[in-house]
Amino acid sequence: MTKLMLVEDDTSLREIYSIRLAAEGYEIISAGDGEEALAIAVKEKPDLILSDVMMPKISGFDMLDILRSTPETKDIKVVMMTALSSEDQRKRGEALGADRYLVKSQVGIEDVVNVIHEVLGDRDPVNNNAPADQTAPAAPATPAAPAAPTEVTTPNLNGPTAG
Repeated sequence: MTKLMLVEDDTSLREIYSIRLAAEGYEIISAGDGEEALAIAVKEKPDLILSDVMMPKISGFDMLDILRSTPETKDIKVVMMTALSSEDQRKRGEALGADRYLVKSQVGIEDVVNVIHEVLGDRDPVNNNAPADQTAPAAPATPAAPAAPTEVTTPNLNGPTAG
């Protein structure tokens, strides 16, 4: 199962995203700040981290910088999601190695879900609603033609008959 880590200091937002992403079939782990996220990331090695930028203790940018410079976590996909909408902030996130940079006021939860699927590459490109690792259902079997009637003989269980 694909493991996602949500790093968000707003408990309500973290809970909403956890519920929605769990409904997509992801295993969800969460952290309330960048410091906690770093410790969990090394231990749990999530496939993707969805992280806020403005957080207590260690900001999302500093967390991303540390993740990228740590051998155990350098390849984890990271989607930054923040209220910081300036182009300078976006460029900083990209320069630090964010796979995507989303501005909270410009995206809804379904947009975030779609970006996560896109970054992970786990959706079937033909059918956007189905995960890529699921196989298409088999076509219904064609019913076989009915067999020709055959004569059924029943053994005589009463012994020989007089003729």
